[in-house]
Amino acid sequence: MKLEQYLEELRPLVDVDCGTQTTEGVAVIAERMEKKYKDLGWHTEVVDLGKEVGPGVFATNKPNATQFDVLLIGHMDTVFPPGTVAERPMSTDSTRLYGPGAADMKSGLLNILCAIRALDDKDAQRLSIAVAMNPDEETGSVYSHQWLGEYAKKSRCVLVAEAARADGSLVKARKGMVRYCVDFHGRAAHAGNAPEKGRSAITELANWVLAINKLGNPELGTTLNVGVIKGGDAANIVPDKAQAVIDVRFWDNDEYHRIGKSIQDMTKTAYVADVTATVTEMAHTPAMSPTAETEKLMSLVERCGKEEGIAINWQAVGGGSDANHTAALGVPSLDGFGPIGADFHSPAEYVELDSILPRIRLLSKIISSL
Repeated sequence: MKLEQYLEELRPLVDVDCGTQTTEGVAVIAERMEKKYKDLGWHTEVVDLGKEVGPGVFATNKPNATQFDVLLIGHMDTVFPPGTVAERPMSTDSTRLYGPGAADMKSGLLNILCAIRALDDKDAQRLSIAVAMNPDEETGSVYSHQWLGEYAKKSRCVLVAEAARADGSLVKARKGMVRYCVDFHGRAAHAGNAPEKGRSAITELANWVLAINKLGNPELGTTLNVGVIKGGDAANIVPDKAQAVIDVRFWDNDEYHRIGKSIQDMTKTAYVADVTATVTEMAHTPAMSPTAETEKLMSLVERCGKEEGIAINWQAVGGGSDANHTAALGVPSLDGFGPIGADFHSPAEYVELDSILPRIRLLSKIISSL
């Protein structure tokens, strides 16, 4: 495949507004990706994962297989709101490709397809290959991770085609994540005439923010971030409601349990009398840690890289992906098999053009070596 052909095939995938909540846009990507696998003669399924998200897409060359040699995973959603494509559609300069979700991870979706197309007929016949594309990775795969997990449990290994890191590294480990929403309920009152009758939900929230910031553990890499707060109706009303959203990241899954217990314990004793707090777990992604079987898979990847003339280096990164979920099931899982990219979730997001075709060859070599 020539790079120009690749870019023309990628453009209709990038130039669609398909943030996780833009379900009609995700459905467009699902339709286009399903057609590409149908054109290969593969068995395909478009799967309803609920009204909150777009559909998932599953494709395989062996629909009757009881076990797959490899499950390849990519996500179809982005983080960008409607109107982003109109503002900055896919573009290129002499070295890079730009556009919403270009690196994270429309190019990864296409790289999986191109790597499969590049397999010789003997390998395509010999191997049982599954591809799963989900619609809600950017919000933690809340509605799709069990669906992905069913295929992962039937697979010898999982390869996720998120972008390779900016230096070309692949990903062997990822932090786990949990997101909590805390709702505070106080009592409203006139801030001038009878402030003593009020119970400020915002004051309670403010105390929580300071306490939450102390729950981290730098030595273990556990961090907490109160990333969203809101509350109150007017400056002259003692606020009776407030809300905080907390993002927690951890390398050690035991930290997930420690943090969860600590936050629940905080609801038992209010800083402001008569204010109550309710904690809701919005999303949870377990930490991805390599096992002995994963290390064997890493050795195979390194050997394939050497044969393709691509230096293989590994990173452990703070962001999560679908590999976290599959690794937690005990299935050897590695990530970063898309082209090289960086500045994800920002207008500066890019893909290195000269990495696209080599990374397709690398992924195809890995698949054929299984």
